[in-house]
Amino acid sequence: QVQLVESGGGSVHPGGSLTLSCRASGNDFKIYEMGWYRQAPAKSRELVAKIGKGDGIIYGDAKAGRFTLSRDRSRLAVDLQMNGLQSEEPAVYYCYASLGVGRASPAPYWGQGTQVTVSA
Repeated sequence: QVQLVESGGGSVHPGGSLTLSCRASGNDFKIYEMGWYRQAPAKSRELVAKIGKGDGIIYGDAKAGRFTLSRDRSRLAVDLQMNGLQSEEPAVYYCYASLGVGRASPAPYWGQGTQVTVSA
């Protein structure tokens, strides 16, 4: 069974930093895309950042420059370094991956979500 394992959520003061990590685990799968989305209360889920099979990274609005996504191929993981977190940015952050399991076509997989709280 393929799953995404998240770690690193928590609480910070405004302007603080956090690193979220997500690792894909299981057998017989390929990673086509991997990254992070977030969902604030009463809002739609939005892209934070994702990376494809190449090295191209796509950042959601206003994330590039404060947030940095990196990939660790040996761990089958992505890390999201978040700096300068703002008071309007608390949300549940979800790891996302497009995975091809066995011979199946790529399909979206989601982690369970990790809470990020920003408060003074």
